[in-house]
Amino acid sequence: MSDQANANASANAGARPVTEVAVGVLVQPDGRYLLAQRPEGKPYAGYWEFPGGKLEQGETVEAALARELHEELGVDVTACHRWHTLEHDYPHAYVRLYFCKVTQWTGEPHGREGQAFVWQSLPATVEPLLPATIPVLEWLAAE
Repeated sequence: MSDQANANASANAGARPVTEVAVGVLVQPDGRYLLAQRPEGKPYAGYWEFPGGKLEQGETVEAALARELHEELGVDVTACHRWHTLEHDYPHAYVRLYFCKVTQWTGEPHGREGQAFVWQSLPATVEPLLPATIPVLEWLAAE
């Protein structure tokens, strides 16, 4: 991409509202991580991603993550830390994703919204992957 194209992309992204999203990278002691499939009716339905959701007004990343993982998977986060932040420009939204590594939780994950989920080892075997999921797998591989 040329410098001018980069400048135009940055200017366009800056003009769009930023949707802030807390994302949980649930990692088991053996290194397996959880991916969830986006349900029908949502953008990118059928794509695999790390679970999470939008921050509500005045909510911290950690509070949003705990709420979303409880709503989506029925688990209660007991240990997590912010890991990486990534911005991605999707056709439907410009998002700022706060990836948190979740290392402890209570409850067995289950799809409370009817979504499928799988525990994976590197490399991921499910597809298609949501575009912003791919860098996270690279970060996991680099550790």
